[in-house]
Amino acid sequence: METVNSTADPQSSPDSQGEGAQNKEVLPNLAEQLTAANADRDQLAKDKGELHDLLQRRQAEFENFRRRVEREKTEVFEFASMDSVKALLPVLDDFERALKVESTDKDYARGMELIYQRFYDLLKKLGLEPISTKDVLFDPHIHHAVEMVETDEYPDHTILEEYQRGYNFKGRLLRPAMVKVAVEQ
Repeated sequence: METVNSTADPQSSPDSQGEGAQNKEVLPNLAEQLTAANADRDQLAKDKGELHDLLQRRQAEFENFRRRVEREKTEVFEFASMDSVKALLPVLDDFERALKVESTDKDYARGMELIYQRFYDLLKKLGLEPISTKDVLFDPHIHHAVEMVETDEYPDHTILEEYQRGYNFKGRLLRPAMVKVAVEQ
């Protein structure tokens, strides 16, 4: 009988040679898959970062747009209010001129004063601000010189008289004050 050598070389057997070859083939395949998976992961992380940056930029742009629209809406409202108040200034001027006229009927005069005061207070609540001309030097940005008088009694560019009151509306010039100005000789 023939005896089987049990101490045979494991690598020399046909089964063990096939497994070794398979292991050698599987290892490079797993390494390639791992490299590909790492590359995919890195690409996905890069894409995620780009999308996150894009999202943050879009949110910032939207917030800036929202603020700009809100500011423009406020400016349009103020501009419309400014035009409305400017249209009412002649009525206010007429009231002021009417109050300067002497009246024999005291109740009528008092009623005119009350109406004027109520009207003036309403315009002030809307943002009307009178421009002061008392003890102020002439400023061409807020005053309109209607008359210039040569005199030595007053310093140069002193406002002597106000012909028509000027107004600002919410910090913006609505109408310059018409004034008489002293000029040195």
